[in-house]
Amino acid sequence: MKSRVYMSGYSIAVTLICYALFAAAYFVWPGSERGLTLCVLAALVSIIALFYSPMSVELKADRLIVNRPLWFKQLRLADIESVRLCQPTMGAQRVCGSGGFLGYWGWFKENDIGKYFAYYGKASDCFLVTMRNGRVYMLGCKDPGQMVEAINSALKNIRGL
Repeated sequence: MKSRVYMSGYSIAVTLICYALFAAAYFVWPGSERGLTLCVLAALVSIIALFYSPMSVELKADRLIVNRPLWFKQLRLADIESVRLCQPTMGAQRVCGSGGFLGYWGWFKENDIGKYFAYYGKASDCFLVTMRNGRVYMLGCKDPGQMVEAINSALKNIRGL
């Protein structure tokens, strides 16, 4: 099962505004050191974002995969403790990551969940994956309810329940 990640309107707006500001700054200082510095900064920020920005979540026979433009994150089903629907709250604090630029990704912290790594596009499309080693991931995709059911069903098959 594979489900695409859709970005929120806010995330799309933040991404477009950031790129517009980089472009505007380049045209304000064309050919100068400031313009070159901003181009390098924009390229660096974009490359980092492409390593983390989620595109889709895919369930395979033994793994849960977060597909990203330049890489992918694999979570072994055998290492997953639990999966449940869960939306991030407005009180989520970004520790290190993106709060809208090419989606939501990076380390976040909430009072009730604790510290987690996020890969999602819309807060309404999220689910929480807790690993046996204590790591927690907030993932998002188009049909989070179906994805959670499919993962839980796969976990039951793996555990022989």
